[in-house]
Amino acid sequence: MADIQLVHIVDDEEPIRRSLELLLRKPGYRIEKWPDGESFLKGADPTQPACVLLDVRMPGMNGLEVQSEMAERGFNLPVIVLTAHGDIAIAVNAMQGGAIDFLEKPFEGDQLLRALETGFSRLADRKSWRERETRARTQVALLTQREHEVLDGLACGYPNKTIAYDLGISPRTVEVYRANAMEKLEVTNFADALRIAFSAGLGSEKDWRRRYSVGVSRSSGQAPAAS
Repeated sequence: MADIQLVHIVDDEEPIRRSLELLLRKPGYRIEKWPDGESFLKGADPTQPACVLLDVRMPGMNGLEVQSEMAERGFNLPVIVLTAHGDIAIAVNAMQGGAIDFLEKPFEGDQLLRALETGFSRLADRKSWRERETRARTQVALLTQREHEVLDGLACGYPNKTIAYDLGISPRTVEVYRANAMEKLEVTNFADALRIAFSAGLGSEKDWRRRYSVGVSRSSGQAPAAS
């Protein structure tokens, strides 16, 4: 099993923790068991990819409180809520709080395994996105300030004339910086350049307007031509 296949079991009942561990060790998951929410929040590593099986009804902090505290402390982990029969309203609250699924006790093993597959798929998507973002930021860091600015403007959807006006340069110069940026990003078409720009966090019209003191509407994508 890959390192990310760690499952936290947070439940105050030892027989349930033990049965879940037996069920999940067979397909190869790594397990960490916690008797209450407080010990989980204190002892678990929030930076290590994992899924959390979280019981709702526990002494001390209940599952919803643990879920809320996880968000506060940066536990960006998929949560599967375990509820007793009739706790649908609580399960809905948990889903609204970001849980990916809920299971009513007693539940089938296949239900649990499917829920975990969903959770780990989301983790894989996040990891893939972070890797693309890091790679894109590294690529964009190779650009000069002007090339970066032009790419940012293009990612905002502005035409060359608008970017030229805001930056105080000519449209022809914008074209030169655009070509230089694409060469450094090692792309041959503009769509690929935009994908890198978006992954690197460029393309915020709000930031552009604040940075260049732009007060006019961009709905038409036009601005007065630079002199």
